[in-house]
Amino acid sequence: MNRRDALKNTALLGGSVALSSSLIGLLQSCQSQARLDWEPQFLSTDQARLVSALVDTILPSTDTPGALDVNVDVFLDLVYHKMYDEEGQQQVAAEMEAFDRDCKNKFGKAFADLDAEQKVAVLKEAEANSPKSGRGVWGMAVEKTEPVGFYRSLKSMAVWAYCSSEEIGKNVLNYDPIPGPYQGCVPLSEVGKVYSL
Repeated sequence: MNRRDALKNTALLGGSVALSSSLIGLLQSCQSQARLDWEPQFLSTDQARLVSALVDTILPSTDTPGALDVNVDVFLDLVYHKMYDEEGQQQVAAEMEAFDRDCKNKFGKAFADLDAEQKVAVLKEAEANSPKSGRGVWGMAVEKTEPVGFYRSLKSMAVWAYCSSEEIGKNVLNYDPIPGPYQGCVPLSEVGKVYSL
């Protein structure tokens, strides 16, 4: 290395030290913003931010991993991409746009940009206004029900994906890949955590 390069590197180092406190402040201010760190297969960027914000609000990180920690948002994108036909994809996209449009009308921002209190208020309203799923037996409806809509459908899939993930199945729920003998009557206090299998 010659002298010119050494002086240039020293000047850059001094400038970076001077800017480091500003950069740390900027980084900390971005911690609360919704970020998209994966490439959606079906969803647009705004739709993916909405799904990520929704599942993070429904299943946040606590003393156990949250929905984003086990990639529930990525899974839902793949479900929409691979399992929905074109008509279903168009319907879910329209329902997402309507959901975000309602947030913008009430709060002036998309759901992903709302603060935590506003997100909870939106979900409480969606919970109260969404049709409930009908009763079923082995996955077959036993009573006539109306479609549950975007929010309840997403919530149901998010909870299922979360509980079915390897991380939650092995480390949060009770995991026993080779169960012991059948015991038909066991007090709930002895069971402990819910089983993942």
